[in-house]
Parts: sequence; structure tokens; C-alpha cells
Amino acid sequence: MATRILVTDGMDAGAIETLRKDGYEIVEKYYEPDELGAALKDFDAVIIRSATKIREAQIDACKGGKLQLIVRAGVGMDNIDIKYAEAAGITVKNTPNSSANAVAELALAHLFSTARNISIAGHTMREQKWEKKVYSKGYELSGKTICIFGFGRIGTTVGIKCKALGMNVLAYDPFADKMMNKEKEVGMKFVSQEEAYEQADIICMCAPSGDKPIVDADNLKKMKDGVVIINVSRGSNVNEEALLDGLKSGKVRAAGLDVYVDEKNPNWELINCPAVSCTPHIGAGTKECQARIGLELVDVIKAKFEG
Repeated sequence: MATRILVTDGMDAGAIETLRKDGYEIVEKYYEPDELGAALKDFDAVIIRSATKIREAQIDACKGGKLQLIVRAGVGMDNIDIKYAEAAGITVKNTPNSSANAVAELALAHLFSTARNISIAGHTMREQKWEKKVYSKGYELSGKTICIFGFGRIGTTVGIKCKALGMNVLAYDPFADKMMNKEKEVGMKFVSQEEAYEQADIICMCAPSGDKPIVDADNLKKMKDGVVIINVSRGSNVNEEALLDGLKSGKVRAAGLDVYVDEKNPNWELINCPAVSCTPHIGAGTKECQARIGLELVDVIKAKFEG
């Protein structure tokens, strides 16, 4: 009997065709949370992205079934209860090698957008307004200090690109002692969290979710006046009310956001703030990135079921 794989949130067509040619049965279907667990009993593996959540309830519901593998097509796995799944005998994997360049390029897109008011200036032009004086008060990225929170693959790639723009690159990572070689590789230095808040003109978040937001009311007080916030990591890394207050007061000059606390119903007041450049969680949304993820998914599947 063919190995059955459920794909809930989409997958590169070429990778699906490869798996089918190799004898795997692929079912592309999204299930609501209360239906997903029972459905998983009939599959050997499930491939998800950010929309599907696999929590204790889904894992309990599929016990006694066929499920052996959960694969997150992407980096962050906070939409999966990993330890609970593994305790139930289910392997959990992701595709950490494929997304770095696409997400880093989006971070830079938001950097440029916030620096030159591209998002709001373009919007007002489509309203047939010529507001050159209003939006001719941007700033140049060259010479600015950016601190990247989370210096894994994505953070490192952002740092390399920012260095090429002539920026001063700092990094904060709780595991900095294990990656000191990156200081020479990227031409940056690791700093403490307090130093990051004090020195950075721009805070860019590339970190997984933590116990508390990186940007909240208390930490904003420690940052420079006119700081710029970029978040291409997880929505929970930003207290959105605190960020909105900071934008209103001028403490925060601008923000570039690709992720939100509630992605089906984001804080619309924050989204509509003129100083916010926003995208709907499209960090890995390039054809090249999806093709790379597809290849990595094929490798994960074959390692599990043919390895």
C-alpha cells in the first residue's frame, strides 16, 4: 500500500509530482481544527505550513492511526506541539535551509519602504494625491545601526545584506556564545539585549517566539527615539498595542510587519497607521523559495520512509 501524505496548506507542484512519480499518494486538502485529528489517522505523514495548527487535541485524536511524521514546510514550528507529538511516537521535522534568502529580502523590502515612505506614498498617489513634500523626509540606510534579534540562517542573511548596504550590524542572540565565528563572517558584533535597545536605529526581528515580546512598552522606553521596528519572525515578538502607542507618540518612527498576533484578524488600526509598511505573512512567498522548500520536503519524506 502506498505511503499516504496529507498536504494541508499547499506545496510546490514539482515536489508533489516527484513524490507521486515515486509512488506516494498525495492528498491536498485543508481540514478545520476539529476535523484534522481524525483525518490524520488515515495518513502516514502530514505536510503543513503556518495556517494549520497541530496541537494536543489533534494528536490525541489521531492516536492509534497511521501518522508517523509531521513536516513543517518552513522554519518556525510553534504551530506544532512538538514534545507532545514526539511523546506519541510521531517524528516532527521542518525545512530550515530553504527560506533564509526570501525572508531576508522581504526584511530589506520593509527596510527600504519604511526609510522612504514607499508604502504610504504609493497609496496616496493611487488616490490621485501628489504629496512630494510630505514624503520627501526619508532617511538613508547607509550608516545606520541595525540590531538583528535572532541570528540563525535568516538573521545571518539579513546581516550580510545590511552590511553590503553600508549599515552597522549588531546582533542579539541568547546562543551567541555558540556562534562567535559569525562576527568575522558578517562583520558585526554580538551585544546584550540592553545594548541593542540603546544603540540600534533599527530593530529587526528574526527570532522564534519567546516567553515575552521583544518589543513591548517597557523595552520601547529603552530604545532610541525614532526607532524603526521590522518583524519578519513571529507576531508574538511584538506587543501590537505598545507598538501602536509608540507610533502615535513618535517614539517609533516606522514599522515593517509581515507577521501578526492574529493573522486572520490583525490589529487593523496598526495596519492602517501611515508609518506602517505591511504584508500578509509572505516571507517565504517566492517561487524560488517554494521550489527549494519542495526539494527539502522530498528529502525529508524519503529519509523517513525509504531511509
